[in-house]
Amino acid sequence: MATDAKGWDRNQMAARAAQELEDGMYVNLGIGIPTLVSNYIPEGVQVTLQSENGMLGMGPFPYEGEEDPDLINAGKQTITELPHSAYFDSAQSFAMIRGGKIAMAILGAMEVAENGDLANWMIPGKLVKGMGGAMDLVAGVRRVVVVMDHTNKAGESKVLRECTLPLTGKGVVDRIISNLGVLDVVPGGLKIVQLADGVTEADLRAATEATIVD
Repeated sequence: MATDAKGWDRNQMAARAAQELEDGMYVNLGIGIPTLVSNYIPEGVQVTLQSENGMLGMGPFPYEGEEDPDLINAGKQTITELPHSAYFDSAQSFAMIRGGKIAMAILGAMEVAENGDLANWMIPGKLVKGMGGAMDLVAGVRRVVVVMDHTNKAGESKVLRECTLPLTGKGVVDRIISNLGVLDVVPGGLKIVQLADGVTEADLRAATEATIVD
C-alpha cells in the first residue's frame, strides 16, 4: 500500500489543518503534528488555544533561549503565553471540555476507521505515558480533526475499515488530514475533499484500506 507520491510534510499538514480554524473558536491541539498548527493560524483569524493541563490562550513555541520551563502544554513542550492567557486547575479545564465549550480538537492518530473510530493513545505491549485528555476531548468537543501520516513505516495504511488498536472514541472523527490529502467521514465511508501536492486520486486510494465513496 506504499505510495511514491510527494505529498505534504509535517509543517504543510499543520498549515492545512490551520485552515480549519474559524474566527472566535476555542480549540484544543493534541501532541505531535497538531502542536505545529499554532504557528500557522491564518492572518485575521483570532482563535483561543486551550491546553487541558490548565491554560487558555497559548502563543506559538518560544525561540531558542527564551523558553520558560514552567510554561508547558499538555505534551510537556515549552510554549509562550499571550496578554489574555488564563490559568486554572485540571478540574476546570476538563469542565470546559466535557461541557462542550471547546469548538474543535485537532489530534494525532495511530489509526482511524472509515466510520470515524479513533485509536490514538496506546499500542499494546509498549510503554505509554497515559490516556491524557484524549477520551474526554473526542467525547466533549463539537468537531474532531485528525492530522496523521497516511501509512506506517512499513507502508501499511493507517486509514482502515476497522481499527485494530484500543479505541479512544467511537465514531468521533469528522475530518482526516494526512500527508496524502483530506478526507471526510461520511455515511458509508470516507469522501476525498482534497489531494496533497503531487498526489493523485489513485495514489490516495492505493494507500487507503478504508472504503472511499464518491
